[in-house]
Amino acid sequence: MLDLAERIADATARAAELDEQLADPALARSPGAYARVAKERSSLLRLVEAGARYQALLAEIQGTREILEDEEMRELAESELSDLEAKREALEKELVELILPRDPNDEKNVLLEIRGGAGGEEAALFAADLFRMYSRYAERRGWKTEPLSISETGTGGIKEIVANLSGEGVYGRLKYERGVHRVQRVPVTESAGRIHTSTVTVAVMPEAEEVDVQIDQKDLRVDVFRASGPGGQSVNTTDSAVRITHLPSGIVVQCQDEKSQHKNKARAMKILRARLFEAEAQRLADERASERRSQVGSGDRSEKIRTYNFPQTRVTDHRAGVTVHKLEGILEGELDDLLDGVHAYMSAEREKE
Repeated sequence: MLDLAERIADATARAAELDEQLADPALARSPGAYARVAKERSSLLRLVEAGARYQALLAEIQGTREILEDEEMRELAESELSDLEAKREALEKELVELILPRDPNDEKNVLLEIRGGAGGEEAALFAADLFRMYSRYAERRGWKTEPLSISETGTGGIKEIVANLSGEGVYGRLKYERGVHRVQRVPVTESAGRIHTSTVTVAVMPEAEEVDVQIDQKDLRVDVFRASGPGGQSVNTTDSAVRITHLPSGIVVQCQDEKSQHKNKARAMKILRARLFEAEAQRLADERASERRSQVGSGDRSEKIRTYNFPQTRVTDHRAGVTVHKLEGILEGELDDLLDGVHAYMSAEREKE
């Protein structure tokens, strides 16, 4: 059980230390250091403010309990005490959420990677649906979506896409979307009207800055070639497409959507940094779980976190046990109800730990 009083006292003391540092002119001469201290203080502020409200509430509860000894005031005091205890319970839940360790990547932008899994062309079509869904959700949140690399099929499907989503708290909101998403529907190519099951894998990687991942240029092999479209036909007359191989890890990234070789290389390096950053995070978390292996897997139908069932117009998240009966709205980016349920479940699991 968390010792709330001790955690509040620690946070208050730390915030006071940070205030002193921010007042030091020497810190102001180092913009990077100043930003880090300011960010830490900002992250503590909600906890400190909630802690002050909690301590005031405890004092009020204590005072009300003392009034219970007065027979003339007892009935009124009992009513007030009931209300105060309800407020205390709600505030304690808020404090626990604030005290639980935050993922340092929550405020980062993300690289969203969507790939067709089992199901052939139907999987590619659903990958396109999911990318549209996340793009619409990003619009609702005021985020910016920028496709970095895309491999399409001739029928409007997507074999694989990597997009940069930037804005406030993107990774913190989308990090539980990684995994296998299963769709059950009648494909447009199915003449007999039979329901098919296909899968799409989604990976959500925090965007890595150059300071997060050090890449030695001698560890890279850079190949340039002419971009090609669906079916392999050439769509460019210059060698603008770029393929980067990170030799130590074997990670290969390819970008060809821009006409400029320089822009394609910059995009490829952004994707490479994110994949290396996630690979290191996985290595450090191996004792808990290998993130991409356990959550993304091979794309097989049995490895699923969520099912989109078209005949029943429902979406079910299998981890949190949350079912939403508004499939059309979900695919239009109305994800908040579903994500709120998933986040509540994950928070409860963290509390148990």
